[in-house]
Amino acid sequence: MQPHSLIPHRDFPAVTVREITARLTWDGDWLRLRWRIEGAQKLIVPSFAGKGRADGLWQTTCFELFVQPSEGGGYTELNLSPSERWNAYDFSAYREGMTERAFPREPTCTMRKGEALAIFDAAVPAAALPPAPWRYGMTAVIEEEGGVKSFWAFDHGEGKPDFHDAACFTGALAAANQA
Repeated sequence: MQPHSLIPHRDFPAVTVREITARLTWDGDWLRLRWRIEGAQKLIVPSFAGKGRADGLWQTTCFELFVQPSEGGGYTELNLSPSERWNAYDFSAYREGMTERAFPREPTCTMRKGEALAIFDAAVPAAALPPAPWRYGMTAVIEEEGGVKSFWAFDHGEGKPDFHDAACFTGALAAANQA
């Protein structure tokens, strides 16, 4: 699939990050996700913590995937950290009925950071996600030196940053893409 350009929330500008692109592809039994950050000179990268579930990953640099099956109003949120920590939640409706989503195998997360470019890759077991077709959103919370945070998504709704807003779910994945 072609990369999507993420846009920062208008009320939370970045310091040096000037562009983020994101893409997803199916690779057999895995969903591959990539975020490319241009202008990463002041990017804060969480320290390595090893694989495992953790809450509150969005409090610093974190990458997220939101998946909403075409049937029903529920959706899944997947949080992925450069620390290699992760978590996944199901919601029955907008910010309601949150439960931890079962995963048959942990995702893998890899961060590579150079002088001005950073790339975050994740591989998620396809069996852990709702069956396609779905709408989706790929997002990023970016923390830069000095505690400055910016919030990036395909699109933003009105008001404060809210990745759970359906306005952020502008990507579409057809069932045939899983084959």
